[in-house]
Amino acid sequence: MFFNVAPRTSDAVAVLQVSPVLGVVLVEFASGHAYEYTNVSRRAIANLLLNPNMSLGFWVNQNCIRPERTQRLDLNFYTTDGENRGAAGFIAG
Repeated sequence: MFFNVAPRTSDAVAVLQVSPVLGVVLVEFASGHAYEYTNVSRRAIANLLLNPNMSLGFWVNQNCIRPERTQRLDLNFYTTDGENRGAAGFIAG
């Protein structure tokens, strides 16, 4: 189960979703690139969820950006009429 992290002012991170149980973080950067990070510290995820003033970009840099945890996701979403909506809001819910 993924949780949407409450929106915060961030120049780097557009959307951040976390799964504390799985230790997985999904990030869509302001550039439009989306990444999945695995094996992220569950304690760090809980800390992020409990501290609404924490910088999202700083948190991602400190807890996710390591080559062994990174997988780039190339996602595009389409409306029912076939219109490409891009990667914004990459997980519905």
